[in-house]
Amino acid sequence: FIQMLRSAKKRDVLQLLRRVPQEMLPFIVEAAVAAQSVPSLAALSDFLDFSKEPTSLLEKFLYAAAFSPWPSGELLRLVLDKLDGKQLAPEVWETGLVAMGSLVGKLCRQRLCGLQQEVERGVETILGGLRGDKEEAEVVIYLLALGNAALPETIPILLDHAEEGPAAVATAAISALQRFPTRHISSKVKRAMRRIFHEQRKSYDKTCRLAAAEILLDNKPSPMDIINILLATNELETETAMFLLLKVQNILRANHHPARWIMKDIMRDPRINNYNFFSKAGISSSFSGPLTVTQDLVSTFGLDLLFLEGGLLRKSVSDFSLLSHGHRLHAAQVTIEAQGMESMLGENILEGEEAPELMARMSAIFFDVQLRPVVFFQGYTDLMAKVLLSSGEPTSVVKGNLLLMDHHQVIPLQSGLQVTIQLQGSLGLDIAANMDVSIWEQELKTSINTRGSLTIDFQAELDAPFFQATTRSQTEVETSIHFDTMLRFSGSPVLMCLQLREEQVPYR
Repeated sequence: FIQMLRSAKKRDVLQLLRRVPQEMLPFIVEAAVAAQSVPSLAALSDFLDFSKEPTSLLEKFLYAAAFSPWPSGELLRLVLDKLDGKQLAPEVWETGLVAMGSLVGKLCRQRLCGLQQEVERGVETILGGLRGDKEEAEVVIYLLALGNAALPETIPILLDHAEEGPAAVATAAISALQRFPTRHISSKVKRAMRRIFHEQRKSYDKTCRLAAAEILLDNKPSPMDIINILLATNELETETAMFLLLKVQNILRANHHPARWIMKDIMRDPRINNYNFFSKAGISSSFSGPLTVTQDLVSTFGLDLLFLEGGLLRKSVSDFSLLSHGHRLHAAQVTIEAQGMESMLGENILEGEEAPELMARMSAIFFDVQLRPVVFFQGYTDLMAKVLLSSGEPTSVVKGNLLLMDHHQVIPLQSGLQVTIQLQGSLGLDIAANMDVSIWEQELKTSINTRGSLTIDFQAELDAPFFQATTRSQTEVETSIHFDTMLRFSGSPVLMCLQLREEQVPYR
């Protein structure tokens, strides 16, 4: 369909968008974005009215742009023009910002920063938004957009928000810094992460401290950093200390981790590697292990569960990553956070800590693109309204078809003939999440349902005056993964059940 649209005129694409049945319209919009021809983008510009179209269709357009493997300056200009100076629904504005960050980052990696006016305009839109007096929730979205862009020159801005911002802002800034490759995690960044982890200037939320420790551990750590993090576990709460120690043990087990050998040297010291350090009896856990290992590729699955001292789940992160020749791709990372539940259940807040606002949300990264976070509830009133008016229907996080690979190459052979290679890969994705709180039963259930199908189309063609040869291969794979958690807090300790279900994977 994309190949057909690339040879179509603007008039034909526009006619298609206007006449197609309503249920087919999202697919046509996604295909027109993926085609990225001048006529298809011009047709989308005329067709999409951001003041009238349903938000679901506008989000589809923006996500299709964000996941584009080789975006053009024209595509970024179209997104900027559609977002500029308009009164938009909050979810469209947020999706637009994270999509803008992704497009800016990809265009800069094509070395188009400074060469294209649209890129400068996109960067200035995000940075200009951060300069004004914005609400906390708005600042978080701008920081997530900066994380998608991953521009080295924005690191000082992220560090400033990480150290000085309130808890939600600091968490967003540190998660954006985690997106940068090791070469950009300079000594200045590491000094800031040490100040956050060791709370040298002020106290920080435990999730901020743990994220700062992860940046130090994952980016060529010095032996002293590792030792100081291990020593700090004696002063931390049991659950936080348990989580950190498991992170260290994961590094020791991971053959592909760059810090493994430094860690092994440190573990030879009996003052560090002893029962006193590694005998913490918490229920938090951190696990990571390989799914596939080949000469060129390592794919890993990780699951982090951070609990509060009373046994409630504070944060869960499930992560699928691909590592190849020093490069890391976040294929999928889903984070669920809940805070403030302990005050609702009458548990004591630690001395010196503010009671956090009651809130539960989910955020996801797919193929290195941070999506708009989904808030299940914020505040006690919102929770009660959703408990009483809950439809039981899951919340859609992302649903659609994305072009992930789009490669065209001509290879001259020694014989003088030429081979033309075309490779396209697309992903159909449907991710839904649900959180159900029962005050009467004193239960909390969360479920994340991920369904995906990947199609790869490869063609190599040798075209000579006297003969023609073509090799073509098509690959299709479908998968479905369900991750459910259930908490029962009617008694102490809190009971918890985790279930990860994977359906059969058809492969053709």
